[in-house]
Amino acid sequence: MAEAFNDKILPAEKAARYEEVALEIASVLDGEPNLTARMATVASMLANSFDHYFWTGFYVVDPDKPRELVVGPYQGTLGCLRIAFGRGVCGAAAETGQTQLVEDVHAFPGHIACDSRSESEIVVPVFDAAGKLLAVFDVDSDKPAAFDAVDQAGIEAILAATFAQGG
Repeated sequence: MAEAFNDKILPAEKAARYEEVALEIASVLDGEPNLTARMATVASMLANSFDHYFWTGFYVVDPDKPRELVVGPYQGTLGCLRIAFGRGVCGAAAETGQTQLVEDVHAFPGHIACDSRSESEIVVPVFDAAGKLLAVFDVDSDKPAAFDAVDQAGIEAILAATFAQGG
């Protein structure tokens, strides 16, 4: 299994691993107000904690084009630079404000193939403390059906604690 940081051994069981990584992220980010630093840390620590993560990162709501996402901090191969709300899995999450859990990206209407090796994906909307959409957090896997309800609950909890509760 991938390890997130230093010599820390993370639990093998996925839900326990998310809980441990959540505590580590909170510890690292304690007192850090900068949004880019917070996003970069979350992307890095999650990408390095789970072997089924292939591409991990944020698409941020563009302040100059509020119905468009622009690539933010990420780990992985080149990401798409911009995605319109409603387009692809990321755009669907931004449009609906709901997590998109996609077992087969090739079956998703309008899927945007930033990397042809992507097989499955989870995209979670990221809200601030006032409930305003800041970004979406996108994780791709090169394996089909790589994400499940445990991933969804773990990622949603980390994002809520990191961005919606003011840090």
